[in-house]
Parts: sequence; C-alpha cells; structure tokens
Amino acid sequence: MQRIRKGRRVKANGTRRAMYRAIQTFLVALCLLVSCLATGLRAQEDIRPLVDALGVGNFPQKVEAVNALAASGNPKVAEILQNLSDGKLFAPKSGGPVFLEGEASGSYLDVLTGAAIGDAPGNLAKIRLNNSLRGAISAAMSQLTLLSPDRSARLAAANDLLKDANPENLDLLNSALAEEKDAEVKSTMEAVRAVILLKTDASFEDKKAAIDTIAARGNRDALTILTAAAATAPDELRPGIEESIRSINRSLALWDVAQNIWYGLSLGSVLLLAAIGLAITFGVMGVINMAHGEMVMLGAYTTYVVQQTVQAVAPGLVDYSLAFAVPMAFLFTGLVGVGIERGIIRWLYGRPLETLLATWGLSLILQQTIRTIFGPTNRQVDNPSWMSGTFEVGGLASTWNRLWIIVFAISVFIALLLLLKRSKFGLQMRAVTQNRRMASSMGIRTPWVDALTFGLGSGIAGMAGVALSQIDNVSPNLGQNYIIDSFMVVVFGGVGNLWGTLVGALTLGIANKFLEPYAGAVLGKIVILICIILFIQRRPRGLFALKGRAIE
Repeated sequence: MQRIRKGRRVKANGTRRAMYRAIQTFLVALCLLVSCLATGLRAQEDIRPLVDALGVGNFPQKVEAVNALAASGNPKVAEILQNLSDGKLFAPKSGGPVFLEGEASGSYLDVLTGAAIGDAPGNLAKIRLNNSLRGAISAAMSQLTLLSPDRSARLAAANDLLKDANPENLDLLNSALAEEKDAEVKSTMEAVRAVILLKTDASFEDKKAAIDTIAARGNRDALTILTAAAATAPDELRPGIEESIRSINRSLALWDVAQNIWYGLSLGSVLLLAAIGLAITFGVMGVINMAHGEMVMLGAYTTYVVQQTVQAVAPGLVDYSLAFAVPMAFLFTGLVGVGIERGIIRWLYGRPLETLLATWGLSLILQQTIRTIFGPTNRQVDNPSWMSGTFEVGGLASTWNRLWIIVFAISVFIALLLLLKRSKFGLQMRAVTQNRRMASSMGIRTPWVDALTFGLGSGIAGMAGVALSQIDNVSPNLGQNYIIDSFMVVVFGGVGNLWGTLVGALTLGIANKFLEPYAGAVLGKIVILICIILFIQRRPRGLFALKGRAIE
C-alpha cells in the first residue's frame, strides 16, 4: 500500500513539474513575442523621420531620403516605396508627417502601421515624382529585393542594378554575392560589382579583373559598358578594354548571322504552312487558287471562335484551346475547300484564266462575308502561357511562339509526307499527278481525288491560320499578306513537290531576313522576286521538278 501511495506522489510531482515547465516555456515565448513587437515598433519609429522627409524639400533631398530608407534595412521600406511610386503617399504642403491614402475617398492611414487617421490635416497634397526620383525608387527597390528568397526577384534586381550601378550599393552587393548560390544570378551580380569597381578608385588589378568579368558576358550590354569605360579609363587599361570591345564585336557579328538564320527559319516555317496546301492543289490539279489565302484567314477566325467558346464554357482550359482549334480549323476549311471544288473548280478545269478570275472573286466574297459576321476590325487571339515570353541561347533571342510554330510546321510536313507515301489516298493522289488518264483507267475515281485533294490543301491552309493567329493580326485581310509569297515558294521549289516546297520556303525566308537590313522589307521582296524570275528562266520546273499534268 505504501508503495502505491509513493508511486502516486511521484506521478503527481512529475505532472506538476511538466506543467510548470510548460507555463515557463509559454511565458518565455510571450516575452520574446512582446520584445519582437516592441523592437518592430521601435524600428518603424526609427524610420519615421526618413519617411516624413519624403514630403519636404526639393527632389534631390527626396532622392536622399529614398536612399536612406533603402539603407535602413527595415522590412517596411519596400511597401512604403511601392506606395510612393503608385502615388498613394500624401503630405502637408508646408511639411509634416506623411500619410497613406485610404480606400475610401478622403480617408488616410498611418504610413507605418496602417491605422486609420481621423484627424488628418486638410491641406494634404500628393507627393510628386520626377524622373530622377522614380529612378532612385527603382534602384532602391532593386536593392531591397537583392536578398529576396525568390530567385527570379533576385535576378530582376541584379539586372536593374546593372543598368545603374551605384557605388553606394557595393557593400550590399558583396553581402548578396557571399550568400548567392544560383549561377546565373551570381554571374549578373558579379557583372554589377565589376561595373561599380570601374567607377571607383579601385586598384589596377581589381579594375583589370572587372574588365575581364564584363567582357566574359559578351553581349551588347557589356559592349556598351566597356565603350563608356574606354572614354575615361587610364592609359594602362585602355588597350585591354579596346581588345575586349573588338572581341565582343566579332562574337556579336557571328551571333547576328545566327539570329538572321533563326528569323529566316521562323519566317520560312510560316511560308511553309501557308504554301504547302497550295503546292498540293496546284501540283495535282493545276488550279491557280487565288482564294487559298482566305482558307488561311478562315483557319485564324476558327481559332478565335474556338478560344472564345472555350473561355465561355470552360475557362480553365483556355491554355489548351489550340488543341481544339487545330482539328476544328482543318475540318472546317477542308469542308469549305471540298465545297469550292465541287461547286466551282470542277467546271473550270483546262481554263486557267477563268479559274484564276473565279477564285479571285471568291476570295473577295469570303473577305466580305467575314467582315459582315465579325466586323472589319482585328480580333485578338491570346497566346497560351506555354507560348508566351522569350528565351535566349547565347546571343540569340527568340519568342516561344516562333519556336512552337517551327515545330508545328515540321510536324505538319512530316504528317503530310507520311500520308502521301504510306496511305492509299496518297498513292491515288500521286497516280493522278503522274498520269490522270492511266489512273482513271485503273479504276481511281479522279473527280473525288480532285475534291479530297483540294479539301486537304484547304485544311492545311486552315491549320496555317491557327499558327498565324499567334503571331499576326486576325483580320479579313490576313490571307492576302501570304498568297503571293506562297506562289513564289511553290514555283521556286517545284510545282507539287513537298521537299521543293520545304527548301523553297526556308530559302526565301532566310534570304528575306538577310536582305531586309540592307534593302528594307519592300525592296527586299522585289529583289527576291527578280531573282526567282531569273531562276525560272533557267529552270522552268523549279528546284525539284515533277512529271505530271500540271507541268505538261
């Protein structure tokens, strides 16, 4: 019995000790919390004179106040500067405390605590900004985000500091460099530090290392920095700077060539999408279809309608609206193409002039129909998130939508090539191309091959419209911008030959981009047209000639 009582006493004592420890821990935590709040309030009160200085004095004095706030390290400073940039801070005209504009009209809040102010002065005026003050705010915001846990925020801050490398930020930059782990962010910070060292009285070795750091970036920003530094550099540093400038110029010249080739491939992919359907109809049927551009335009408007429908029915799927638009545009424009062939083209075979005039008139009708339904103004087709933005590879910069259009054009080309080489319909199409009478005598229904071929070419033009809606204005005149270039691609590459169309489109795209910087866009097209005419004089059948009804 005594053992039981003793055990109970021990257990009770242990419970009381545990309770005492819990109460003690709670009281310590409470004291720490109160201390932190008091420290925060004291820190806020410490920067209140700096905040109030934003409302008095001239603009240079306000710039000094902004720099002092940024140097204070107070976490509230970023919010204050953002409110100042947004025009939400007010102060008495004669000077005094600064207030934050409230949500309700005529209401004001304490700029530090956010508490409502019931007795704000009546002569408050918005704190005005000028370009120098805006620049100081931007630099201060960059300085404050240099130590942010967000990698993209740190990179943006480093890039902002690179534009205006202030020697006052050197200590902060060294602290950020010591903690930075990301290679790209660290490289940008090192470039900022190098630019700052060139502006200070650093040693010869430090400045030489700074020049090497900037030159290693090898971009146009580095070229601008070194060119400015060469004007004020001492004689012993100038040869190294000039050599770095020459090296960067040589590298940029090579990257400019690569950039022109990339832009040419991008333009060539657009021309390929627009011309590949025309190559099929022109090669198999010998029809000069002047309404082919309108099939591209109908595909673009189909994309617009599909995107609006998806946005109204299922807004969460807007990013995937192109996945619905591509087959819808192909089916819709393909059916329109079959209708045109059955209703108009088949009565005009063997009469190319009448075919040209009929399809030209049809193009005007389609344009006016679209104007009547959708209006004459441009329609906006939003890029999905995965096609938005830009990317860089070395000194080559491009947009994601251009890259995806190149991928899409190659995919369409490969799919069409497989269809023509590995399917029964492709075999019949090639048979009609080579010898129509023999194909008909072998049981091939050549009229339906003509109709389906025209529908296939129109459907591919519709898919081209889907792609063009991501980089061009969707308007009733969209197709007119590409019809002439499409005919040039087909004639240059070889009528009815897909490989010729691919080579012709990429060749003309690259040639355009190399000529435009020297001759301009219009004169460049004229030069290319003259070159194609001279080429056709020597090779009337184009680069890759086919034997078929269209050529004979």
